[in-house]
Amino acid sequence: MAEFDLTQTIIPYCDRHLVFPLLAHLEQTDLFPVEQVQAAQYELAKGTNMVDYAVSLFQQVFPDKEVPPEFSAKRDNAVSTNERLQEEALTVLNVIENPEVAQALRQDKIQNLSYLKEHYNVTLEQITALYNFGQFQYTYGNYSGAADYLYHFRVLSTDPDLNISSHWGKLASDILTGKWDVALEELNTLREAIDSRTPSLPPSFSASAATSDPALMQLHSRTWLLHWSLFVYFNHPQGRTLLLETFLTPTYLNTIQTSCPWILRYLATAAILSRKASSSSGAGAQSSRVRNAIKEVVKVIQTEEYQYQDPITRFLKELYGEFDFEAAQRELTTAEKVVGNDFFLGDFREEFLDNARYLISEAYCRIHQRIDIGDLSERLNLSKDEGEKWIVNLIRETRMGADAKIDLEKNVISINRPPLPIYQSVIEKTRGLAFRTQALGAAMSRPNASAAAPAVPVEQPATVEARG
Repeated sequence: MAEFDLTQTIIPYCDRHLVFPLLAHLEQTDLFPVEQVQAAQYELAKGTNMVDYAVSLFQQVFPDKEVPPEFSAKRDNAVSTNERLQEEALTVLNVIENPEVAQALRQDKIQNLSYLKEHYNVTLEQITALYNFGQFQYTYGNYSGAADYLYHFRVLSTDPDLNISSHWGKLASDILTGKWDVALEELNTLREAIDSRTPSLPPSFSASAATSDPALMQLHSRTWLLHWSLFVYFNHPQGRTLLLETFLTPTYLNTIQTSCPWILRYLATAAILSRKASSSSGAGAQSSRVRNAIKEVVKVIQTEEYQYQDPITRFLKELYGEFDFEAAQRELTTAEKVVGNDFFLGDFREEFLDNARYLISEAYCRIHQRIDIGDLSERLNLSKDEGEKWIVNLIRETRMGADAKIDLEKNVISINRPPLPIYQSVIEKTRGLAFRTQALGAAMSRPNASAAAPAVPVEQPATVEARG
């Protein structure tokens, strides 16, 4: 299973502190030697101000060596720096925590700065001290305190670069403290800033990779946001649905295809996890994007399989692209293990397996009118008795019950599905045809367009569908 682990692929797109949970999980999976994982944890920790944690890791990695004296000097320096930054930020904290000041502050930051300067002699340098203290608290491992200080700074600051940096820092702090509702709000705010083409790279982004091209910087920002959002979407109760809503938008789908195709694993898993719920809850309960997520994801998987594939993406491709149930069954066996070992997906192993079996059953019942329960159970990797119970519960819980009848004596399921009206068939086949025609017409007219009249850009959904 080590060949399917994405930890080393994801780490370059995460802040140093967000990597600690990834390595802690990797230590428990036994995919790699424990000594290698602990060595990686130590290399990561010694670059932070969490000196005691780094010392404990050093003792694990090098049990026969004495702790280097530089750790003691670094600890003293961290303590003195913390005291100095706290003293510098204390003046502003005492002012903004005053109830009278809180009531006097308004939405206009310029007005707030004038008010604080006039009545409390608070300067921009003192407000920036809040940012410095919050950033240091983050490197110190005090994520809850860092989130508070960065929030207070952002309320008052008019510096756009530091405001964006504080957004990334607060998002990471909320993730590391497990405040998923707050982290989701921060994630949405940061996404809006990125989509508005505000320079939005996190502070941990490599300076050597920075660029002056706004479009390329926006692509980098979205790539980082996609990776950070996995922490939120796979912990928030509505996260999988929200992931589909975000990742399937043209801009973020284009980002996945361009710079991080391995995110398809999480997009495919979210689509599988949401499929059974969207089918059983009725057509109006979820958005069209979520209800049709499987169809869209399969198209992208087929288009991008030259860049990335794993048992999860291959399971969907075999089931919906090739209609090869035997191959889908084999891929599902491996995919279950991949999900169980993945940091973000491990808690959804049973739910993933249940939904994947539902997909197989749904596809199998769609193309057969008479189904042997034993044969279907085998395709679901279940014993005959387990398969019978599972299929009965499935039909009872979903809309399949209206069309399916079970004959337990003959051990078969009979599917009596009324034929689709001809006008409905025409609607389904021509859905989106007008939009695709318009997009193709705009693309064909580009070479003949004058410089003064630029051509209408082709939207991404049409491009993806045409490629599929």
